[in-house]
Amino acid sequence: MGPFHRWQLRFRRRGNVALEYALILPVLLMFILGIVDTGRVLWTSMTLARAVEAAARCGAVNKFKCGTDAQIRNEAVLEAWGLSLSPANFTVIIDSCGKKVQGTYDFTFIIPFVSLGTRTLTATACYPTA
Repeated sequence: MGPFHRWQLRFRRRGNVALEYALILPVLLMFILGIVDTGRVLWTSMTLARAVEAAARCGAVNKFKCGTDAQIRNEAVLEAWGLSLSPANFTVIIDSCGKKVQGTYDFTFIIPFVSLGTRTLTATACYPTA
């Protein structure tokens, strides 16, 4: 086996590594973006849940700050840190459990080439009135 033959074997091995890398990289990137999107969904869902809980509590306890439905919806928007929401995303009703606030948010996934699109997240909280 001459020196030229050894060089050809080394060159072929390098090509194998490049091919394996090209096949694995898209799968790895999709996996990483999936983890990021899962974290984003969980964070958004928890933020929305916390916002409706705080707004329902404010509506039941603090009549000065949250005496009307519009004030309760505005409080929910203020409590939804980091989310771009409007008062129209929240509804306020008086239920048997007390002040009930429901919020919705349209979440858009960032994973490319996967048709997950937009999902609507909802959260509901009810706080007994005094």
